[in-house]
Amino acid sequence: MKKFIQTLRNIYNIEELRKRIAYTILLVLVYRLGSFILLPGISPDILKSGIAGTQEGLVGLLNMFSGGAFGNASIFALGVMPYISASIIVQLLGMFVPSFRKMQMEGESGRRKMNQITRYLTVLVLAIQGPAYVVSMVPAEAVTMKVGAFWFRLISTVILMAGSMFVMWLGERITDRGIGNGISLIIMIGIVARLPYALVAEFMQKFDSSAANGGFIMFVVEMVIWVLVILAAIALVQAVRKVPVQYAKRVIGNKQYGGVRQYIPLKINAAGVMPIIFAQALMMFPMLLGNYESTRGIAAAFSSYTSVPYNIVFFILVVAFTYFYTAVTVNPTMMAEDLKKNGGFIPGVKPGKKTAEYLDSIMTRVTLPGAISLGLIACMPALANVLGVNNQFASFFGGTSLLILVGVVLDTLQQIESYLLMRHYDGLMKTGRISGRSGM
Repeated sequence: MKKFIQTLRNIYNIEELRKRIAYTILLVLVYRLGSFILLPGISPDILKSGIAGTQEGLVGLLNMFSGGAFGNASIFALGVMPYISASIIVQLLGMFVPSFRKMQMEGESGRRKMNQITRYLTVLVLAIQGPAYVVSMVPAEAVTMKVGAFWFRLISTVILMAGSMFVMWLGERITDRGIGNGISLIIMIGIVARLPYALVAEFMQKFDSSAANGGFIMFVVEMVIWVLVILAAIALVQAVRKVPVQYAKRVIGNKQYGGVRQYIPLKINAAGVMPIIFAQALMMFPMLLGNYESTRGIAAAFSSYTSVPYNIVFFILVVAFTYFYTAVTVNPTMMAEDLKKNGGFIPGVKPGKKTAEYLDSIMTRVTLPGAISLGLIACMPALANVLGVNNQFASFFGGTSLLILVGVVLDTLQQIESYLLMRHYDGLMKTGRISGRSGM
């Protein structure tokens, strides 16, 4: 406890870090406040009675990412997900379209162009998702604005678009003047906002006298298992395969340059949470088969995320998308070229094509345990629900929400620690290592 208090004092003593943290907290509060402001012309009481199904499936996932704003028909209902979708599309275009690939190679100017294209694409995505959200999530009986259905949908769509763009602006301001990655932090705050409700619901369920739920002992066991799952997710996020790299030694005058031995950290889970998001989106399609008599059995088998067929297919999709997304985002050829340009080489491996093949083979091997681990974590919420955990809390036992929480918290702590170490303070912890720390 004494060490923790001293760390807080060290953080407070660094003026820039103190201001950045305060600025981040202020913008996060603005975001949370906006999440409770409903679209104009909607009755909250009638709306609340019609959103019972917002806790399951893809809709439940979007509601969790927005901290409940999606189900409440808030002005921030669409949140940053349209921006995330646009970013994914631009990333994929950068891999397959030559003009986009050229922009990626142009450094800072290319990055600005890509960001501008992402913003324009976000507006397009919002123009599609906005009306769809108003039609599907806002019941007609909840509308109190007397302007006609068309004008209500148009006004609501404009407000939703403005709200999402404002949330995106908040994320960019946090990145520039706050601490951590703003967009990721906003998603994490939305997830954390649902955690207290989930914990209370699970606690009340375990102490429900009308059912044999195990009581206090079972609740403690669940908490222990939850902590172990979090530790496993942290290990998955931080795990890397270090490839040693040697840089050529040059002697200029009386000084020696280069000759330093470093390493390339190849992440075991280079794809992050994207495979789970892609797989969850695809798992919604079997529901459409319920409209046909001959395929209703298949739709019924995939209607519950706790069914065996659902989880088998979900696991396979997560593993497949992990390999696909890793292949898209990690380019061994580009890494080999950068090494060659900077006078670096892997000991025992020829520069150029041989280096690219060597990195590709290592990446293929380390991705397998990462993909399997990611698939298991993705299926953990279903297992937790089958074992008696309520739907809300089960989603925190794995899947997208847990990986985002772990990844964003580690990234934010790493940035805070870098400020402490630059000012010659101790890090956040004397024991253990935060991802990115050199051997301390």
